[in-house]
Amino acid sequence: MEQNPYQTELMFQLDTQAPTPSQSPALKVRHGDLREELEAFNEFGATTRKILVPATLPDGERIEVPGYVNEFWTAKQRAASRLQEISYRACFKPQLPRFFIERLSQPNEIVYDPFLGRGTTAVEAALLGRIPYGCDVNPLSLTLTGPRLTPPVIEEVATRLKEIDFQAANEIPEDLLVFYHPETLREIVALRRYLLTRKASGKFDRVDGWVSLVALNRLTGHSGGFFSVYTLPPNQAVSIKSQKRINARRNQTPPRRVVSEIILRKSRQLLKDCDKTTRRVLAGVADQALLLNRQSHDTPEIPTGSVALVVTSPPFLNVVDYATDNWLRCWFLGIDAAAVKLTVPRELEAWQQAMTAVLRELRRVLKPGGHVAFEVGEVNGGTVRLEETVIPAGLEAGLEPVLVMINSQKFTKTANCWGVDNNDLGTNTNRIVLLRKGKSTRS
Repeated sequence: MEQNPYQTELMFQLDTQAPTPSQSPALKVRHGDLREELEAFNEFGATTRKILVPATLPDGERIEVPGYVNEFWTAKQRAASRLQEISYRACFKPQLPRFFIERLSQPNEIVYDPFLGRGTTAVEAALLGRIPYGCDVNPLSLTLTGPRLTPPVIEEVATRLKEIDFQAANEIPEDLLVFYHPETLREIVALRRYLLTRKASGKFDRVDGWVSLVALNRLTGHSGGFFSVYTLPPNQAVSIKSQKRINARRNQTPPRRVVSEIILRKSRQLLKDCDKTTRRVLAGVADQALLLNRQSHDTPEIPTGSVALVVTSPPFLNVVDYATDNWLRCWFLGIDAAAVKLTVPRELEAWQQAMTAVLRELRRVLKPGGHVAFEVGEVNGGTVRLEETVIPAGLEAGLEPVLVMINSQKFTKTANCWGVDNNDLGTNTNRIVLLRKGKSTRS
């Protein structure tokens, strides 16, 4: 597997100022105060519904954890940073981690995501002046996250693109012509060759990282803003066989796209609201960031008792096939997708065991009094609610279940349970188990 430039630790040389305080200072609430806030919450015109979430412990004992149902954040609440507009399968909105980061951490504290994904929590933490830590067994996650912690200015991107010889392609993989015009594919292959050569020579820098990130995000999609002909949305890539069927059904052939123009255009969008203040905040924490490419249950690089808050969404039970979805992105990065051992348990018991191991490690790295916001979804047609499995897993790992939040929004398709109104079953409701490490000094 190719060595990722962000693997193990993200360290950039930055000549910048210290971060400015977050515009929304942390409330640093106790969990009792948070319960009161959730119960009284009506920012979007709805009254919070209180419920009791049941869970069964290994010894058969039944317990109930207080739950709160409301619209606690929404796309209307604030426009998320353009830096977050990176596609990835089954990722949550930036408003979710922001909700917890603002309330349960302070600037310059460590906020950690053990299932990094596209890096939503890490980027949002950095934007709020927190030190971002992340871990994912998929090296793709580091490529998607690292460059957004030290974003270049658009002039740097434009200059770098002019320096790349987009005609210097070696062997062209003809099977990919189902996605790309021949000249477009030639440019993609040339860019891939350039980036891999830069990595191998040790010359790969933050601007190369940015170009790689944007190219990954533009490989396939369903509009003229992507390198490909019409296909599935950019958070997953269909197989070559499936794309042939799409092309035949739509009577389409891949149009000519200019790779450098698309990268520059998307870069302008991502950097649009990245002003001097934002760059100063990011620069104040980026050199302390830690991004790991390994299994989340074993992270010796993270010191014991160092993390203030964890906000994460683990792999859902037998729902998303990340390796298959990302096969084309892995090709572009020179990664053997088959060699990436992802945690995608097929049975509930195996999922619970895997999550218990991760939660034990999270308890170790958390500060006394630190929190874990563990977002899960419904699977198997809404018949399995993973929060009922996370609660006993957390207890077994030595964490205290504080509450369950269900963020219910009218435009999402959610299961009709716990009083959440809905007409169709789905996995889009945010269901978060909030756990806490006791204030004992024992790790």
